[in-house]
Amino acid sequence: MLENRRVMKTTLPIVFNRMPILPVDDYPGQLLETLLNLAPPSLPDPTVVVMTPGQHNSTYFEHSFLAQQMGVELVEGRDLVVADGYLQMRTTKGLKRVDVVYRRLDDEFLDPTAFRTDSMLGVAGLMDVYRRGRVALANAPGTGVADDKVIYAYVPQMVKYYLGEEHLIPNVPTYLCWEPTDQAYVLDNLDKLVVKAANESGGYGMLVGPHATPAEREDFAARICAAPRNYIAQPTLILSRVPTLIGDRLEGCHVDLRPYILYGKDIYVSPGGFTRVALRRGSLVVNSSQGGGGKDTWVLAKAKVQE
Repeated sequence: MLENRRVMKTTLPIVFNRMPILPVDDYPGQLLETLLNLAPPSLPDPTVVVMTPGQHNSTYFEHSFLAQQMGVELVEGRDLVVADGYLQMRTTKGLKRVDVVYRRLDDEFLDPTAFRTDSMLGVAGLMDVYRRGRVALANAPGTGVADDKVIYAYVPQMVKYYLGEEHLIPNVPTYLCWEPTDQAYVLDNLDKLVVKAANESGGYGMLVGPHATPAEREDFAARICAAPRNYIAQPTLILSRVPTLIGDRLEGCHVDLRPYILYGKDIYVSPGGFTRVALRRGSLVVNSSQGGGGKDTWVLAKAKVQE
């Protein structure tokens, strides 16, 4: 989002001078403020770090960019150690206590003494420090459950349970493949549905039925029958399309929108976002790991009404 905006402002400065496009530049500052609010209480000057798996990670640029923009250290597991009951960072002046970790690696790699014993990316003893309330982790371990696509099917019930209200935006119909009735419907309509692996991301483990071959649909039918809990299915949505410059031509490419929302002491919604673009002709898969791209997204300030 931030890089797209920087490129667009450099390329089309006149447009930004003439249109009331709301800025997104304050996102790193808002993110830092959110992280500082997570620090254990009574700390006058908490230390925040961004924890990355390393330079071979596909989103390492994002990790380093955000750390630089927030003015905090970018660290790997090997830069951290648990000492004297606290998480500490190795520096040229010795150990320095770390109070908030914006982590960009999965739960299972965080602490080899608590999760995967073969992890070389985490910090031994980190979870014990976390349980003692001596360091904050964002996002908290376990929040990745929201990435399980099965959760989506229960959003209306969650809204009702926690808020006592009906949901305002309707859910996309979602079929749970371990439910006998849903499974039968999915297997009979694979040519019309999108099937998604519950625990996959990045566009992996997915079947777009209308664009799949009979052999691919047959393969997914076997997968569903073998492990039904691992799959959900949804109707094939007609995604919005926008003009996109591909090479020397304009094409209508499918897009979706990823907003950026920070939930700390306050809730901050960035007045922009990241419009993901399916760059392959006719594709509905917008994920960057599947060849997708991105566009700058503008939110215009409300025009003043002249009396």
